[in-house]
Amino acid sequence: GKSPCYIDKDCDLAVACRRITWGKYMNCGQTCIAPDYILCDPSIQSQVVENIKATLQEFYGEDVKSSPDYERIINKRHFKRVMSLLEGQKIAHGGQTDEASCFIAPTILTDVSPESKVMEEEIFGPVLPIVTVKSVDEAIEFINGREKPLALYVFSNNKQLIKRVISQTSSGGVTGNDVIMHFFLSTLPFGGVGNSGMGAYHGKHSFETFSHHRSCLIKDLKMEVVNKLRYPPGSQKKVDWAKFFLLKRFNKGRMGLVMLALLGIVAAVVMKVSFC
Repeated sequence: GKSPCYIDKDCDLAVACRRITWGKYMNCGQTCIAPDYILCDPSIQSQVVENIKATLQEFYGEDVKSSPDYERIINKRHFKRVMSLLEGQKIAHGGQTDEASCFIAPTILTDVSPESKVMEEEIFGPVLPIVTVKSVDEAIEFINGREKPLALYVFSNNKQLIKRVISQTSSGGVTGNDVIMHFFLSTLPFGGVGNSGMGAYHGKHSFETFSHHRSCLIKDLKMEVVNKLRYPPGSQKKVDWAKFFLLKRFNKGRMGLVMLALLGIVAAVVMKVSFC
């Protein structure tokens, strides 16, 4: 999934960027719920870049290529696909490659156009585009204008803002103020929605995904007199009795209003038949 990561200005950028860097570049970006791109205000874009650069040095040292903790792209076909996404992009950091060893350095792209190729498909590699948005409203609009992602990440000190993003978007899963960690909780269902997948697994959710909830009703052949209410011919008396029993059951909440409307339709049909 092409999982967005929104960073609010009201946020500890050092902590946020360290967690994003870990989630993005682990296994050389080849995880299905890695943060695919960042959405942030233009005023903090340079700070985000600097914090990620500092974290990369902390994680992998001065020479990333020689770090035992930094992986490689799985094969040359995938290497060439990821490389094609860099064409015409503004590289703020990284960009070094070695096709022979399928090495692509941790790369950050800035001022990325939403229409660019790198924003059209899942990256699945160590390339992190930053798209600037002027507000959380614009971020929500941007997310909703694309296919539903497998994961969604939001960083902010404002818990209400995080809840707002959750309530106004749709995604397979969400982690607030971190990345990927919702996957590791066996009590939470993991899966996609829409284009990012169907069903969910983890614990009982795995069982339910691969199970069919079969509806079964077994009745008795006695008390047939009770069923006369539903059998033709219709009459106003039958409608009145049906209304009485149904409204008694659904006299609370919206369901009662819905059933009342349906009964009105039934009554109208019965009366029409009666007068014909």
